[in-house]
Amino acid sequence: MPIFVQNILIILLAAWMAWDNGTGGQVLNNWPVTIGLVMGLIMGDVTTALVIAGTLQLMSLGVAGIGGSSVPEYGLATIVSVYLAISTHANTGTAIAVGLPVGMLTLQLDVIAKIINNFFAHLSQKYLHEKKFRKMEISFYCSVGVWMLKYIIPVLLVVAFGTPLVKAILNVIPTWFTNGLTIAGGMLPVVGVGMLMHYMPVKKYFTYLIVGFVFSAYLKLPVLGVALLGAAAALAIYRINSQKDADKAVAVTSAEQGDDYDE
Repeated sequence: MPIFVQNILIILLAAWMAWDNGTGGQVLNNWPVTIGLVMGLIMGDVTTALVIAGTLQLMSLGVAGIGGSSVPEYGLATIVSVYLAISTHANTGTAIAVGLPVGMLTLQLDVIAKIINNFFAHLSQKYLHEKKFRKMEISFYCSVGVWMLKYIIPVLLVVAFGTPLVKAILNVIPTWFTNGLTIAGGMLPVVGVGMLMHYMPVKKYFTYLIVGFVFSAYLKLPVLGVALLGAAAALAIYRINSQKDADKAVAVTSAEQGDDYDE
């Protein structure tokens, strides 16, 4: 695929990520794994793209923009990291270490976008009270357009200047520093997993956690195999809990009927 076409598709992907997440369609959303798959197809290296996307997906677990708070855009970091890794042949750790700050940059852009969209929110409310629904809809799409710029601008800058700049930086960065970035890139997913486990009932199902670890670390079972075992265990637990709830409901009903007979 010509580089020019690739660059256009990457920019369109960033725009679609914002549109999809902002209009409620959520086909791709801004999840690293879905964005990474499309980036791999565009760049012609799905394996590298999914390795990077999976790493960033782990880093994003447990992170959510609750109550309108601003959080790093890991989907945008996926686009930048995959683009740099494949176009410059940098290793995944270095690509993530370079791409992640771009996702962090959107924290500032997110605040600016929300300030601008506050105007469109009040404008939409005004048109709603006036029953001018067509103008209200246009105002909403204008706010989505502002949201799209938050993704398009960083990606456009990276596509336009990123590859030569990153190559120049990589040529002058010492090996020990790039090795450090690779190690840091490997450690960061642990933070995401740790945050996720903090909100999960790990103590209750600690046995299953140990079993999964043994299968993965010692028996070298692929991730898909471990995931299938986890799904089977989850289904078994669901059925057991459903049966317990059904038995409790029967017991309560029987007790109530017994009380009626006693009366």
